[in-house]
Amino acid sequence: MERYFEKISYEQFQKEIKNDQNLYNEYKLPARKTKYSAGYDFFAIEDFSIKPHEIKKIPTGYRAKFAGDEMLLLVVRSSVGFKYNVRMTNQVGVIDADYFDNPETHGHMYVSLQNESDQEFKVKKGEAYIQGLFVKYLTCGEEVTTIRDSWTGNPNRKEEN
Repeated sequence: MERYFEKISYEQFQKEIKNDQNLYNEYKLPARKTKYSAGYDFFAIEDFSIKPHEIKKIPTGYRAKFAGDEMLLLVVRSSVGFKYNVRMTNQVGVIDADYFDNPETHGHMYVSLQNESDQEFKVKKGEAYIQGLFVKYLTCGEEVTTIRDSWTGNPNRKEEN
């Protein structure tokens, strides 16, 4: 299966970001910086800033299509974490393959960033601030139907009296 990024629909863009056709046409899709880059840089649709110790929810304007045995990991670019002490509030975003067809979000990915420094963090329109990495994953080959005991992993474990 082919994997790709695409912009959210213009109707969704108007509703969730801004009613601005030029802005919609201008922002670019995620891209790898070099031939050996593991991650796809996500670029800011507009300028934004995060005050010290503030949390901000940022719309990416993107959705991604990929195979069912893959996930998309979203992480801050290392320079953002090292230089500015900004991180994702959930540390790592995990996007499942079926999120693309989610009827509530239509696959639109958001990130929540927290500025843990004492300086305002500023991102200019078009600057990379997070990255996405496509990763294959394995399953154990069985459908999960029970909650396993956290100590033994045995779903049939009986409580001791």
